[in-house]
Amino acid sequence: MIRALYTAATGMNAQETNIDVISNNLANVNTVGFKKGRADFQDLMYQYVIEPGAQTSQTTFNPTGVQIGLGVKTAAVQKVFTQGDLSSTGNQLDVAIEGDGFFQVLRPDGTFAYTRTGVFQLDQNGLLVTSDGYQVAPGITIPPDSLKVTIARDGSVSVTQPNNAVPTQVGQLIGVRFPNNAGLRAVGQNLYEETQASGAAVNGIFSQLGFGRLNQGFLESSNVSVVEQVVNMITAQRAYEASSKGITTADEMLNQAINLKR
Repeated sequence: MIRALYTAATGMNAQETNIDVISNNLANVNTVGFKKGRADFQDLMYQYVIEPGAQTSQTTFNPTGVQIGLGVKTAAVQKVFTQGDLSSTGNQLDVAIEGDGFFQVLRPDGTFAYTRTGVFQLDQNGLLVTSDGYQVAPGITIPPDSLKVTIARDGSVSVTQPNNAVPTQVGQLIGVRFPNNAGLRAVGQNLYEETQASGAAVNGIFSQLGFGRLNQGFLESSNVSVVEQVVNMITAQRAYEASSKGITTADEMLNQAINLKR
């Protein structure tokens, strides 16, 4: 009965983590380029009262044994990089990636980060930057007299200027891929960092060699489904209640055992 108390408590802890992940997903349902998280669980170690295959006589063996599990733990909380819906904005500096790949961002400390969020703007010098003012690599400057900015499917950036009907290319957006997107470290601000688990960044051209293509005037919505997350929340809540009921039941049984003699 004491064992049941601790086992049920691990279930409550696991579902608390599950609710944390689901709540973060729902909070970011309208965050551009956000990728939902998912909590994965594993059972804990087992106590073997009777080993499977233990000999029960000279010629027979126990077919199953007695194995008592000791609960559950959170094994991982991973990002799920499925494609989000594309929504039209009409803004010439909004860009959505359709398929695999990330934009590369240069941070003030000189390190690179990666994002799926193509909400780009211009700073005071005409440099293409993120909403936080971080430079979009490799550094693209839009001339101040530009009448129109065109971002092609492959990431080439061209501008149309007065007295020149032929667009002029001013830069090329870099596409970045990773062997394991789920291994990236989410650092907030819609940014990810490379880790040992993600593998080394591979640069390339959008629309080529497995890189996604770009869509100007569109943004990638969060891949969070509100209905799915609400159903997951209800399931997690019921699992939490069931684990708490296990604690209550074990406590009542322990109380009965203590009060056998009065």
